[in-house]
Amino acid sequence: MLNSDRKIPSDEDLERAERLREVLEALAEINKTVPVIVEGKNDVNALRRLGLSGEIITLHRGATLYDFCEDIAEKFPRVVLLTDWDEKGEMLYSSLADKLRGLIEDFAAVRGMLRMLCQKEIKDIEGIPRLLARLEGPRLEIAD
Repeated sequence: MLNSDRKIPSDEDLERAERLREVLEALAEINKTVPVIVEGKNDVNALRRLGLSGEIITLHRGATLYDFCEDIAEKFPRVVLLTDWDEKGEMLYSSLADKLRGLIEDFAAVRGMLRMLCQKEIKDIEGIPRLLARLEGPRLEIAD
């Protein structure tokens, strides 16, 4: 018995969900050895729900962007920069990418792929679990 009010996903949605899962699995693998930088704690929580188990660093910790970047550059040889793709997130990405040049280039494509797969439906990291659930549709459950 189908136990959900959500609609059955289209083949296109399922394909998009599968590609999104592949990118997230690759990100989770990268995150085992490379920290991911996000904007806030909701982003951390979303990435944890999506399977990331490595270090995730929040940007908003009270330091200036310059000091934050200096600290990151001293501690890590490489990082994944995963800001939202709304206007604020794009501005942050641009500023951080400039200051962290040489540390982020290996993984810049991850953010681009997530952005593309999320299209215009969501513009933030914290919305990815909800989008993925919508794309994958209802789960089949056995009724008692």
